[in-house]
Amino acid sequence: MKIMIGQGSCGIATGAKKTQAAFEKEIADRNLNVELDCTGCVGTCYLEPIVDVYSDDGAMTRYVRVQPDRVKRIVEEHLVGGHPVEEYAISEEDRQFLDKQQRIVLRHCGQINPEKIEEYLAVGGYEAAKKVILSMTQDEVIEEIKISGLRGRGGAGFPTWFKWNAAKGNPGKNKYIVCNADEGDPGAFMDRSVLEGDPHSVLEGMIIGGFAMGATEGIIYCRAEYPLAIRRLEIAMEQAREKGFLGENIFGSGRNFDIRIKAGAGAFVCGEETALIASLEGERGMPRLKPPFPAAKGYWQEPTNINNVETFANVPWIIQNGGAAFGAMGTEQSKGTKVFALAGKIKKGGLAEVPMGLPLNDVIYGIGGGIKQDRRFKAVQMGGPSGGCIPAELADTPVTYEDINKTGAIVGSGGMIVMDEDTCMVDMARYFLDFTRKESCGKCNYCRIGTKRMLEILERITQGEGRDGDIELLEELAAKIKDGAMCGLGQTAPNPVLTTIRYFRNEYEDHIYRHKCTARSCKALIHYEITDKCRGCTLCAKKCPVGAISGEVKGQHVIDQTKCIKCGKCEESCKFGAVERK
Repeated sequence: MKIMIGQGSCGIATGAKKTQAAFEKEIADRNLNVELDCTGCVGTCYLEPIVDVYSDDGAMTRYVRVQPDRVKRIVEEHLVGGHPVEEYAISEEDRQFLDKQQRIVLRHCGQINPEKIEEYLAVGGYEAAKKVILSMTQDEVIEEIKISGLRGRGGAGFPTWFKWNAAKGNPGKNKYIVCNADEGDPGAFMDRSVLEGDPHSVLEGMIIGGFAMGATEGIIYCRAEYPLAIRRLEIAMEQAREKGFLGENIFGSGRNFDIRIKAGAGAFVCGEETALIASLEGERGMPRLKPPFPAAKGYWQEPTNINNVETFANVPWIIQNGGAAFGAMGTEQSKGTKVFALAGKIKKGGLAEVPMGLPLNDVIYGIGGGIKQDRRFKAVQMGGPSGGCIPAELADTPVTYEDINKTGAIVGSGGMIVMDEDTCMVDMARYFLDFTRKESCGKCNYCRIGTKRMLEILERITQGEGRDGDIELLEELAAKIKDGAMCGLGQTAPNPVLTTIRYFRNEYEDHIYRHKCTARSCKALIHYEITDKCRGCTLCAKKCPVGAISGEVKGQHVIDQTKCIKCGKCEESCKFGAVERK
């Protein structure tokens, strides 16, 4: 019998280490012959900690939300008694989260121990790299990737084969292949989960890509805020070297290729390839003008190719199964699958991998389970700060690069932040613009100053101090920033503002002309009142941090608006629905 405990960052954050310790104690106390092992995140982050129990015949029972107080019963009834604890097992409804997906990138996440290369080899690991190194030419590899239609999964969606071929065709003493693991979008955690759950697939993809373009060295640029991902990558690289898959004479071919990690300091702008290269060289992460492109003059002015984690994780599967098999999924222009991180006001937060072309509704409702508390779906932010807000009326939009771009958003790296009726779209635009303004490297005036001016206008509007003409001024500034900024960060920074104006202009007008926040979210434009439903329980007065509520026991209470800081504690604590936000 074997037990696998999910220990990605999400599992550990919810107590998986304590759960493991509880299992270790129970197994030792009973002297049971049970193997206890760890794995990465299976994707159902909302159900962590997750424990999979495998019987000797291979049957698996998945337990969810397994805190230490549940361990003893699982051991007694299942491990000893042979009867699964149905009460703790995953429900049929939650099984749909995984059953409706089509997994290529996440095929091993939550299934194998990421710290044991033997488990990766047991599922066919490194067979694709061996095939490429020993029996294929560079052109044959690039042609297979071309047939697959794989496009960069980091945001731009540029054809992968084209970048590899360009770097291959440019002369250089040394060539470099770089994995961009600097996942900086708020609400995105796809790359982190892959690195934590299946690091060998990324290394194998880099070996294949490095061979195709003629690279002598690979570099993984991973943000330092991902310590678990870095640690598991280091373990995986050392194991690959011991097996002869990295280092000198890989696979006995006479070729040398190794990979190292560079921990980045978490600058969002370093997701842009030229800024990333500058950081690799020890300089401040600031973009450079293109051309020349990195494929011609990149790291140390040598031909360099950069792809993100998800792109590389697709490559071994494509080589093993053929480019045509990958290209058969998705649509004609957006082929294969895409991993999305579901976050925000969604019932089932986690990772979902689906074929490109699936409508947004199918992802949000069919897999994500819909909106928390069954509230009204309002919009979804796609592409992070570089993307835009797609309203509920466009939820039938297919998830392809072309269709999402038409809405004013972008697919980006795959973050989906779902919003309900209580989300203020003006404040949401302010939040994302504040992020990009802080992350601007400051190199060009349009981005450095333009985003600051736009943010000042949005802050005024959300404070109830908007002016006639502010909307038009925002649109004018946005157009100039998009045209004048040097890199992608600045060029896309206005997108959240432009899309919220495009689809939710009425909310901007309500803020400016009627001093009203439609979503009742902006503190400066709301107030709380206690209605005649009040029973005088005094709980709201006890919870108020500033003593703004007064009243007798069993008598109606009132709020002193001059003292109220609009924290909402009174509304949260009232059991009778007597506190109204207006």
